[in-house]
Amino acid sequence: MIEEPKWRRKRGLSARMKRAAVLAQARGGNARGALTILLSSDRKLKTLNTTFRGKPKATNVLSFPSRRQDYIGDVAIAYGVTEKEARAQKKSFSDHALHLTVHGVLHLLGYDHETRRAARVMEPLETAILSELGIGDPYASKAA
Repeated sequence: MIEEPKWRRKRGLSARMKRAAVLAQARGGNARGALTILLSSDRKLKTLNTTFRGKPKATNVLSFPSRRQDYIGDVAIAYGVTEKEARAQKKSFSDHALHLTVHGVLHLLGYDHETRRAARVMEPLETAILSELGIGDPYASKAA
Protein backbone atom coordinates (compact mmCIF):
# COMPACT_ATOMS: atom_id res chain seq x y z
CA MET A 1 0.00 0.00 0.00
CA ILE A 2 1.38 3.38 -0.95
CA GLU A 3 0.04 6.06 1.36
CA GLU A 4 2.80 8.68 0.97
CA PRO A 5 2.88 9.98 -2.64
CA LYS A 6 6.69 10.51 -2.58
CA TRP A 7 7.13 6.72 -2.67
CA ARG A 8 5.60 6.71 -6.17
CA ARG A 9 8.49 8.82 -7.48
CA LYS A 10 10.85 5.89 -6.98
CA ARG A 11 10.16 4.00 -10.21
CA GLY A 12 10.38 0.24 -9.93
CA LEU A 13 11.02 0.33 -6.19
CA SER A 14 7.72 -1.23 -5.12
CA ALA A 15 8.36 -4.26 -7.36
CA ARG A 16 11.85 -4.64 -5.88
CA MET A 17 10.39 -4.35 -2.38
CA LYS A 18 7.94 -7.14 -3.16
CA ARG A 19 10.82 -9.33 -4.31
CA ALA A 20 12.76 -8.48 -1.13
CA ALA A 21 9.75 -9.41 1.00
CA VAL A 22 9.31 -12.74 -0.80
CA LEU A 23 13.00 -13.56 -0.36
CA ALA A 24 12.89 -12.63 3.32
CA GLN A 25 9.88 -14.89 3.84
CA ALA A 26 11.56 -17.78 2.06
CA ARG A 27 14.98 -17.38 3.70
CA GLY A 28 13.44 -16.57 7.06
CA GLY A 29 11.58 -19.84 7.16
CA ASN A 30 8.05 -18.92 6.18
CA ALA A 31 7.29 -18.68 2.48
CA ARG A 32 3.56 -18.99 3.17
CA GLY A 33 1.08 -16.39 4.21
CA ALA A 34 0.31 -12.89 3.02
CA LEU A 35 1.64 -9.66 4.42
CA THR A 36 1.14 -5.96 3.85
CA ILE A 37 3.81 -3.34 3.39
CA LEU A 38 2.62 0.22 4.04
CA LEU A 39 4.79 2.88 2.42
CA SER A 40 3.94 5.90 4.46
CA SER A 41 5.05 9.20 5.95
CA ASP A 42 7.08 10.10 9.00
CA ARG A 43 3.91 11.47 10.59
CA LYS A 44 2.12 8.11 10.24
CA LEU A 45 5.08 6.14 11.61
CA LYS A 46 5.33 8.57 14.53
CA THR A 47 1.65 7.98 15.30
CA LEU A 48 2.06 4.19 15.07
CA ASN A 49 5.26 4.25 17.13
CA THR A 50 3.57 6.36 19.81
CA THR A 51 0.41 4.26 19.89
CA PHE A 52 1.96 0.80 19.84
CA ARG A 53 5.40 1.29 21.39
CA GLY A 54 4.97 4.38 23.56
CA LYS A 55 7.79 6.13 21.68
CA PRO A 56 6.64 9.55 20.41
CA LYS A 57 8.98 9.83 17.44
CA ALA A 58 9.11 8.81 13.82
CA THR A 59 11.03 5.64 13.08
CA ASN A 60 12.17 3.97 9.88
CA VAL A 61 10.25 0.67 10.00
CA LEU A 62 7.67 -0.98 12.23
CA SER A 63 6.43 -4.56 12.10
CA PHE A 64 3.13 -5.87 13.39
CA PRO A 65 3.04 -9.67 13.42
CA SER A 66 -0.31 -11.40 12.99
CA ARG A 67 -1.59 -14.35 14.95
CA ARG A 68 -3.39 -15.74 11.91
CA GLN A 69 -1.75 -18.63 10.08
CA ASP A 70 -2.62 -17.30 6.63
CA TYR A 71 -1.48 -13.74 7.33
CA ILE A 72 2.02 -12.96 8.57
CA GLY A 73 1.41 -9.30 9.45
CA ASP A 74 2.10 -5.71 8.48
CA VAL A 75 5.27 -3.72 7.87
CA ALA A 76 5.20 0.10 7.77
CA ILE A 77 8.09 2.17 6.38
CA ALA A 78 8.52 5.97 6.67
CA TYR A 79 9.68 7.85 3.58
CA GLY A 80 11.41 10.77 5.27
CA VAL A 81 13.30 8.74 7.86
CA THR A 82 14.40 6.31 5.15
CA GLU A 83 15.63 9.20 3.02
CA LYS A 84 17.53 10.85 5.90
CA GLU A 85 19.16 7.59 6.98
CA ALA A 86 20.18 6.69 3.44
CA ARG A 87 21.79 10.08 2.97
CA ALA A 88 23.57 9.92 6.36
CA GLN A 89 24.83 6.39 5.64
CA LYS A 90 25.83 7.29 2.06
CA LYS A 91 23.55 4.62 0.61
CA SER A 92 21.02 4.80 -2.16
CA PHE A 93 17.45 5.36 -1.08
CA SER A 94 16.39 2.18 -2.87
CA ASP A 95 19.02 -0.01 -1.20
CA HIS A 96 18.08 1.31 2.23
CA ALA A 97 14.35 0.85 1.55
CA LEU A 98 15.02 -2.76 0.50
CA HIS A 99 17.02 -3.34 3.67
CA LEU A 100 14.16 -1.98 5.78
CA THR A 101 11.74 -4.24 3.91
CA VAL A 102 13.84 -7.32 4.63
CA HIS A 103 14.36 -6.20 8.23
CA GLY A 104 10.64 -5.65 8.78
CA VAL A 105 9.61 -8.98 7.25
CA LEU A 106 12.15 -10.86 9.36
CA HIS A 107 10.64 -9.22 12.45
CA LEU A 108 7.25 -10.56 11.35
CA LEU A 109 8.81 -14.02 11.28
CA GLY A 110 10.05 -13.69 14.85
CA TYR A 111 13.61 -12.52 14.34
CA ASP A 112 14.93 -9.67 16.45
CA HIS A 113 18.14 -7.88 17.38
CA GLU A 114 17.42 -6.98 20.99
CA THR A 115 20.36 -9.01 22.26
CA ARG A 116 23.79 -9.64 20.75
CA ARG A 117 22.92 -13.29 20.39
CA ALA A 118 19.70 -12.54 18.49
CA ALA A 119 21.47 -9.96 16.32
CA ARG A 120 24.13 -12.55 15.42
CA VAL A 121 21.32 -14.59 13.86
CA MET A 122 19.25 -11.83 12.26
CA GLU A 123 21.94 -9.57 10.81
CA PRO A 124 23.81 -12.23 8.76
CA LEU A 125 20.45 -13.43 7.42
CA GLU A 126 19.58 -9.88 6.35
CA THR A 127 23.01 -9.52 4.75
CA ALA A 128 22.61 -12.78 2.81
CA ILE A 129 19.16 -11.80 1.53
CA LEU A 130 20.38 -8.34 0.53
CA SER A 131 23.34 -9.92 -1.26
CA GLU A 132 20.88 -11.92 -3.38
CA LEU A 133 19.33 -8.57 -4.30
CA GLY A 134 22.72 -7.12 -5.25
CA ILE A 135 23.03 -4.95 -2.14
CA GLY A 136 26.14 -4.77 0.03
CA ASP A 137 26.35 -5.58 3.73
CA PRO A 138 24.49 -2.83 5.63
CA TYR A 139 26.36 -3.79 8.82
CA ALA A 140 29.89 -3.62 7.34
CA SER A 141 30.66 -0.27 9.01
CA LYS A 142 29.32 -1.62 12.32
CA ALA A 143 32.01 -4.32 12.36
CA ALA A 144 34.82 -1.81 11.77
